[in-house]
This record gives sequence, C-alpha cells and structure tokens, in this order.
Amino acid sequence: MTTPAILLVVAGLACQEVGASIAVLLFPQVGPLGMVMLRLIFSAIVLLLIARPRVRGHSRADWTGVVLFGLVLALMNGLFYLALERLPLGVTVTIEVLGPLVLSIVAARRASAWLWAVLALVGVVALGGGGWDRLDPLGVLFALGAAGSWAFYILASARVGRAFPKLDGLALAMTVGAVIALPFGIADAGAALLRPEIVALGAAVALLSSTIPYAFELIALRRLPAAVFAILMSLAPATAALAGFIFLGQHMTWLEIAGIGLVIAASIGAVRSSSRAASEAAEPLA
Repeated sequence: MTTPAILLVVAGLACQEVGASIAVLLFPQVGPLGMVMLRLIFSAIVLLLIARPRVRGHSRADWTGVVLFGLVLALMNGLFYLALERLPLGVTVTIEVLGPLVLSIVAARRASAWLWAVLALVGVVALGGGGWDRLDPLGVLFALGAAGSWAFYILASARVGRAFPKLDGLALAMTVGAVIALPFGIADAGAALLRPEIVALGAAVALLSSTIPYAFELIALRRLPAAVFAILMSLAPATAALAGFIFLGQHMTWLEIAGIGLVIAASIGAVRSSSRAASEAAEPLA
C-alpha cells in the first residue's frame, strides 16, 4: 500500500521544518553557524554509529569525493541557516528548492521543460512582492547560495554513493562537514556551547532535520515510485511556510503564498518532464 509510505514522506517533511523552526529559535543563543555545527556533529555521530563505515580499500579519488561532499554539506547548511536568520522559513525553503529544480530541468533535456523554469521564476518574483522590497537582499543571496549548494549536493551524493556502500559515504562526508563547521560554530556560539540544554536542543534539531526524515524517506522509497517520491518532496515549501506560521509566527501575504504555489507547481512539472524523458530514453529502438 502506498498511503502509509506517502504519510511517511509527509511526516519526514514536517520533522524537517519543525527542526528548522527550533534552529531559528536557538539563533539568539548560538547563532546560525553554531547551529550548523551542532546539527552536523550530532548527525555525523548518529550516522557513524549506524553505518560504521570502512575506511580501507578506497582510492584517492574516492576520498577526494568524500571531502568535496563534506564541504558541500557544510556550505549548504551554513548558507541555509544564514538565510533563515534573515528570511521567513517558507521563503527560504522555496528559494532553496530552485537548486534541484534547475538541475532536473537541465537533466530533462527538453525545450518544454524550460517552461517550468519560467513558472518558477514568476513564483520567485511573487515571493518578493514583485520588487523584493520586503525581503532582505543578503538573505536572498544566502538562500540562492544554498540552492546552488543543494544542486552540487545531489551531484556529490551520487558520486560518493557509487564509491562507498550503503551509508558509508554519507557518514564520512558528514564527519568532514562537521570538522569544517567546528571553528565557525565555536566562534559564533561561544560559551553557549557549555550549556547542556543548548547542546540537547542541538541534538534534537539534528534528529528532526536529518536522522528521522532520512529514515522515513528510506522506508518510503521502498514502497513508492521515485517520481511520486520526488513530487511529494516538492511540497517542502508549503510545509516550511506552515511550520513558520505555527512555530515562528511568520505571516505571509497572499502574493507570497501564490509564489510558493507556483514554485511547487514548477517543481512537480519538472519532475514529471524529467521522468518522461528518462522513460523515453529507456525505450528500445524498433
């Protein structure tokens, strides 16, 4: 049955945005980079305990891939949280989704797929109220950087996934990312890292934002077609906007809500175009 799997994906999205909301609430204590450090450290610990990766038998190219993947992880999370410090959660996630959206449009290699890019652009313009006057410019730049990093994350993840079995590559890359984030996080958070309640909340953010959603997605992918899963993941901006409203009191205008809807529609359309292109390429020639 697909209904439980769909509910797992939705629950995973909800966990991610609740985790992001808690992170925003912790910014006054630890700062965005301190939060990134806590999230990556606890995520790395959990993954290392689960995967227990083998470090022998891999080439120099494999390890280069892991280091680059870890760098992308640290950069993506850092830019995302820096954007969250300046922008509403729903707006940040909507802009970030543009990274994988553009990647899927390029992968489709169909002229019609670029119609979805135009639709997404209209949605992003709507997010700014038509003139971006309501959005922090630096926050928008951070969010766009996170979008680009997410696209590189997908490419780096595929490369490392081919070289390392199961979760080994992700666990090692997350460890590299945590090490990279460590000095920036300590500088940003300072003495707040000595408070047990702050560390505990950082662990909760890691579980909600990374561990639990990943487990739910892994289970769901065994029961759902990849295209259906990708379409469900396109709903992330909507769940982010809802979480921002409930937990952070972030109200959005109808124009911004319409912008989120357009980006979601573009994401779904791009996924369908990409899936159609892949199926056509797989068809044998007569």
